[in-house]
Amino acid sequence: MTPSPPVHCRDDNSGNAATGRNKRSVAGLVALAVFLAAAFAGFLALGTWQVERRAWKLDLIARVDLRVHAPAATAPGRETWPQINAANDEYRQLRIAGTFLHDKETLVQASTRLGAGFWVLTPLQAADGTVVLVNRGFVPPEARERAARTAPEPKGETTVTGLLRITEPTGGFLRKNDPAADRWFSRDVQAIAAARGLHDVAPYFVDAEAAPSSPGAGDAASAWPAGGLTVIAFPNSHLVYALTWYGLALMVLGAAWFVWRDERRRRGLNGGNHGSDENAAHADASPTQDARRD
Repeated sequence: MTPSPPVHCRDDNSGNAATGRNKRSVAGLVALAVFLAAAFAGFLALGTWQVERRAWKLDLIARVDLRVHAPAATAPGRETWPQINAANDEYRQLRIAGTFLHDKETLVQASTRLGAGFWVLTPLQAADGTVVLVNRGFVPPEARERAARTAPEPKGETTVTGLLRITEPTGGFLRKNDPAADRWFSRDVQAIAAARGLHDVAPYFVDAEAAPSSPGAGDAASAWPAGGLTVIAFPNSHLVYALTWYGLALMVLGAAWFVWRDERRRRGLNGGNHGSDENAAHADASPTQDARRD
């Protein structure tokens, strides 16, 4: 009788362990899919929001450009003051008449293309008693005192043309207005009016246009203050932001495709291993069956 060949026993646990290492858990895949879907939706929504913001900004720029180049209109009267707002009125060309109250002017710190110095805000009192603060322009530190300015101050009835500006009550960057110390970092109409004892003051101020003899027009520096230095600029980086968010959304899609492809590869390997294990089992059993037949 032919001796039976040795039967090689295989530990099934080792195969299961190998299979477990190649598979991802269903719960893990579901969690990953939820995360990727949420990230994709979030990035897509942010990109779309930036596209909408860009359209709004372009519309704002177009509207402001029309206001700036439109003929000057009469300044809004007392009855329309409650309706004044930045969206509909800022940078409108205005024409206003009255008498300057030079003894109640206020200096507000400023930084312009002419250097650092101050805005000169002077109340202009109209015939009906209402007051509008007029930003007559910029002066350097050496011209902050009225006596240091050699240009004559407007006397009597004066007509001013300029841009309507909205009050700035928040102060400057990291600096609050200090009315008690007469230090101003923003053109806060209400606070300045209270500090100067002014009444019936419009809730806006006017940036006066440049006078022919002002330094802003290239003439002698003795003509301070220099008007016409209003900077009209609206940052518009929304297209860059939109492309960034949409790019991140595409990256999430790429990550999802990579995970899906990798999972298919893993499942394919596991299926191949399972068939190899069955073949190996049949191969191990064959010598025993042949021995029994002998």
